[in-house]
Amino acid sequence: MRIAIVASRFNDFVTDRLLEGAQAALREAGLADSQIDVLRVPGAYEIPMAAQRVAETGLVSAVVCLGCLIKGATPHFEIIASACAHGITAAAASTGVPMSFGVLTTNSVEEALERSAPGPSNKGREAADAALDMARLFAENPLVR
Repeated sequence: MRIAIVASRFNDFVTDRLLEGAQAALREAGLADSQIDVLRVPGAYEIPMAAQRVAETGLVSAVVCLGCLIKGATPHFEIIASACAHGITAAAASTGVPMSFGVLTTNSVEEALERSAPGPSNKGREAADAALDMARLFAENPLVR
């Protein structure tokens, strides 16, 4: 099994923590570093395209998508959050490769830091666990191969 992680560099004080959580979860599940590919993209808007491209290679069993959007005073937050969510959904549907949504959409920096704190509640860790569950389901169940 090989898992790709596509992580945004924007708000890296949060996304780096999500990435650490995801990598820890994958290692704890028995994956070696050579089975985990990390691709960094500028922001959440770019995550779906990178996720689709890596999935199209046929080299990965799943893609973990990580980013952080913090609500501000303009509608930019809603536009990017919607584009990111719909883009990841479309990429997964078009490639048949499971993709997990570990993109935080928070109201404040404090909420983002809480959701990216080390430990079992880290949303990067949760996204990696979900991607692994889906990859295993697809590999083991002939109904979804």
